[in-house]
Amino acid sequence: MAPMTQATQSRFNRHSTAEEVCDGINLTGKTMVITGVSSGLGFESMRVLASRGAHVIGLARTRDSAAQACARVAGPTTPLACDLSDLSSVARCADAVAALDLPLDVLMCNAGIMALPDLHIKAGLELQFLTNHLGHFLLINRLLAQLTQAPAGRCVIVSSMAHHHTVKGGIDFDNLNGARGYDPWRFYGQSKLANLLTSNELARRLYGGTTTANAVHPGVVVTRLGRHASGHFAHALAALSKPLQRSVAAGAATQCYVAAHRDLRRVSGQYFADCNPATPSRLASDAALARVLWDRSLELTAAYR
Repeated sequence: MAPMTQATQSRFNRHSTAEEVCDGINLTGKTMVITGVSSGLGFESMRVLASRGAHVIGLARTRDSAAQACARVAGPTTPLACDLSDLSSVARCADAVAALDLPLDVLMCNAGIMALPDLHIKAGLELQFLTNHLGHFLLINRLLAQLTQAPAGRCVIVSSMAHHHTVKGGIDFDNLNGARGYDPWRFYGQSKLANLLTSNELARRLYGGTTTANAVHPGVVVTRLGRHASGHFAHALAALSKPLQRSVAAGAATQCYVAAHRDLRRVSGQYFADCNPATPSRLASDAALARVLWDRSLELTAAYR
């Protein structure tokens, strides 16, 4: 899908921090929803955006963990529970956000799990696909009306360079529960490709309006996300990626840049890394695959919409 405006190179790079990309930006009066605020990139994004005046509705798996994170932030926040692996929890969270009766300026889909060494099936689906993709997909659709009510709402979906390393065909619709064969990293890549495809399809559906959707790769960041990863591939990846690792402050920069920077007001359907436009995989640019995934995801979440 053609963007509203072509994204251009920014002055920021892989060393920039979330603080730096938001320098001089006043977010007073804006309301933002961020998933996964209890730690890592989600917490840093909430901290920085709230410090610029945004009212951040911070979502975490339990309300207690969300409340503890929000209590550590200087700025207006509202903690809510949202277990992305439980679609009924996602629906309840969306109802609570709707009850606030506020336009949403930003919906940042940040939370996730990575490379579970053993297959976990919940609600008939492999857990990474359910948590990373489908939970966020439902949240997006339940909050889309509020997002489009804002003068220039932005949906920011945290994907990953891991979307390049996925299952055959990109999304294995005949094996979404992993029962026919499971690989921790390829199924993680499948979920991250699903994030990117969702962003692109959402941007296509929003085309012509003032609401945008973009995906980001935060970089190789040491957070709790990788706590489940194991095996030879994990060790090899850790060794290869060590020179590329960045701090949480730098890891949160790209998603904060896409969420808040004035230069991206009219940019949609793009993929960003290091605070600049990046080239996704061929499968990520497959519009037909994006539409099939969207339709299948609608079917899987029908009971909760």
